[in-house]
Amino acid sequence: MGYFVDVEPGVNLFVEDINPGGSKTIVFIHGWPLSHKQFEYQFNVLPAMGYRCIGIDWRGFGHSDKPIGGYNFDRLADDIRAVVAALQLNNFTLAGHSTGGAIAIRYMARYNGYGVSKLVLIDAAAPTGFTTETANKLLAETLNDRPKMLQGVTDTFFFQYITVPFSDWFFQMGLQAASWSTAAIIILLRDENLMADLPKIVVPTLIIHGIHDRVIPFTQAQELKQKIRNSVLVPFQYSGHGPFWEERDKFNQLLTQFIDYEAMIV
Repeated sequence: MGYFVDVEPGVNLFVEDINPGGSKTIVFIHGWPLSHKQFEYQFNVLPAMGYRCIGIDWRGFGHSDKPIGGYNFDRLADDIRAVVAALQLNNFTLAGHSTGGAIAIRYMARYNGYGVSKLVLIDAAAPTGFTTETANKLLAETLNDRPKMLQGVTDTFFFQYITVPFSDWFFQMGLQAASWSTAAIIILLRDENLMADLPKIVVPTLIIHGIHDRVIPFTQAQELKQKIRNSVLVPFQYSGHGPFWEERDKFNQLLTQFIDYEAMIV
């Protein structure tokens, strides 16, 4: 089921809640500039296995409201906390991709991981995001020819071949976002650093990263592994920035194993 959650006056986030009666809950935070729909190939499978899957569109993206402000890590983490409170979630796995991974890290640091039993970081844009050069190029394109920018992102996102219809679907997902929120997140990823947040993460953490990632280098996943206690890094050998699609069977199996077993995966 889909519904809206009020996170502050005048701002509502769209939440997709699949299999609310599931025995274990996974909260998915999408990447920039997409929406919860990027996890379609998890939502197809995991609820049928008994998991409750919750996809959240951040402010400015997908079906959520698109205010002119609030695009900083604190506010985005506050939005997640508001959804957790509204849905009365506890003992859930928090899974964030790319910028969603960065938001998840700030949530863990800002709220002492409230309600989270396990953390999954998927090609996370952390501890840093874009280089100044990359960010400035993306920003200029966003403000002058956003469709061109989105096509470029789509073209560099995957390591494996994608069909033209799939590329079109991915492209249209990015166009759902507001131009101002798209630009604001580029600036955020250019200017912010999450290094100080990492020691505050204490729950078991699974780090997944495609070794061919051209958006967020694999070396950043190795840095996360060094800085986050009780973490394990699993390289995805045939993925770029989208292992949730490129190696979806392996991704789904690894995710469920991590959630179901008490011992860390090695």
